[in-house]
Amino acid sequence: MKTITSTITFLLFFVLGLSAQEQRELAIGQPDAIVDLRTKAGTALVGAEWRYSEARIIEADFKKPGPIKADPLPLYPTGGKLRTHDVSPKAGAADFDDHSWEVLDPTSLEVRRGAGLLSHVWYRLSVTLPERVGDLAVAGSTVVFEIVVDDYSEVWVNGKLNRTFGQSGNGVASGWNARNRVFLSNNAKPGEVFHIAILGTNGPIADLPENYIWVRSATLDFYEKYPSNPAWQGLGEVVAFDKKLNDVLDTDAFSMTKLADGFQFTEGPVWHPEGYLLFSDPNANVIYRYDPTSHNVSIFMTKSGYKGVDIGKRHQPGSNGLAIDSEGRLLVCQHGNRQVVRHEKKGPVTVLADNWQGKKLNSPNDLVLKSDGTVYFTDPPYGLPTNYADPTKETPHQGIYRIKNGSAELLSADLGGPNGIAFSPDEKWLYVGNWDIRDIWNTKTVWRFPVLTDGGLGKGEVFFNFNQTEQDEAIDGIKVDVAGNLFVSAPGGLWVLSPEGRLLGKITGPERPANMAWGEDGKTLFLTAHTGLYKIKVKTGGKLAGNGLTLK
Repeated sequence: MKTITSTITFLLFFVLGLSAQEQRELAIGQPDAIVDLRTKAGTALVGAEWRYSEARIIEADFKKPGPIKADPLPLYPTGGKLRTHDVSPKAGAADFDDHSWEVLDPTSLEVRRGAGLLSHVWYRLSVTLPERVGDLAVAGSTVVFEIVVDDYSEVWVNGKLNRTFGQSGNGVASGWNARNRVFLSNNAKPGEVFHIAILGTNGPIADLPENYIWVRSATLDFYEKYPSNPAWQGLGEVVAFDKKLNDVLDTDAFSMTKLADGFQFTEGPVWHPEGYLLFSDPNANVIYRYDPTSHNVSIFMTKSGYKGVDIGKRHQPGSNGLAIDSEGRLLVCQHGNRQVVRHEKKGPVTVLADNWQGKKLNSPNDLVLKSDGTVYFTDPPYGLPTNYADPTKETPHQGIYRIKNGSAELLSADLGGPNGIAFSPDEKWLYVGNWDIRDIWNTKTVWRFPVLTDGGLGKGEVFFNFNQTEQDEAIDGIKVDVAGNLFVSAPGGLWVLSPEGRLLGKITGPERPANMAWGEDGKTLFLTAHTGLYKIKVKTGGKLAGNGLTLK
């Protein structure tokens, strides 16, 4: 019966054309309690009072695009003066003074407001979480504010508008007459106050309709425990080869959780300082964004590694390794474009490295940032259509590089298949995984290189040999915790090594992780594993990759 039901549900999703997030939310069912903010009883329960004001489109002084000292490109409002338009007031701030605004009866939210055509309006209210909502005790629950404004809405909570590249909803406009859901808390506390401001906009903008702005629905949705798939909990096993593994993770209470699935091949994760995970799917040529609060996965960036007409010949044309620098900029290893790039905050893409001594790189795979900001990366040929034998391969080696003075400097050509890369906590050592698919039985190794005072590398040596394993899978991603232990994606699972190179244990799950990233509280290790995204908890924890900030 379960299989039949799942099939019917899938067919329903297919026919309705629902998004992946809508499918997940439909599948998890109803919240445990709802407060209808369009009723007097609902607003009274949470001490809310709706206030309203039209938002005027006003003329404003601005400047043409121009450069700044650090960036000569004309991207910033530093050029000549010009006249443009703005929206007033700016009512998103938590402490915005709205005492003179019109107070609305919550039952009147269907009343058409605004001036029609190109117009905007503000709604504001504050909600205080009660002890109970019906039979539900609010403490510890997840609370979601959901609103549907005819036609668009943007939602500020406590003075903040959540926005990030590629985002739809969760604050910013989610679509024409679409619901906008913002997670207020996943550990609610009675008495907690949330100041909410909603900017409503008439639309579509390019074809303004002859109607006005009104609120179709506004609720607080309460979940005693935000729903997740029970089959995705309590996964994985851990095998301890050394009792010191229990200093790294709780071997008796170990648990792996699946967060999402349905991908082609997940890779290269990195935790963003604003509180979400980015990860690549090089096969699908996209970068995904995972929001741990809403459990939503969305496309952060499309065509993340290649746009060429011959893309059909490439198995993995997209992005692979990702990193965030100290300024919050995203660094990307692009397989198809055969380069390492940096996405600037204002939009342009800076090519950091695309050649070695005039020869095109193979397909940059993974990268890591030293605490001084220097980028180190590996360059096997796995992103080329036919790998080592590809006719477009130009370098005679598979290198370990750093980017210095605007170009790629070869640090080592000793490895036949350099892959995952990570520094020790004190940055005295650089670890690199080696997997040469031409000789998979003899190159399943992790190498260790001494880092010289000038940032170069000394002579490397095999740190740990995985040729004992029977599987022919890759040595892939490497992450190091604050105690210097290594988590290595190797044949058969995720292996844990001590700083001395002693095998402490092995973690297995439904799929072998390709790579990992520290995130959330710093003691969460996210695992990108082929078709799924997973996480585990550890005792030690790690640093946010690339900028040296320890998550707390």
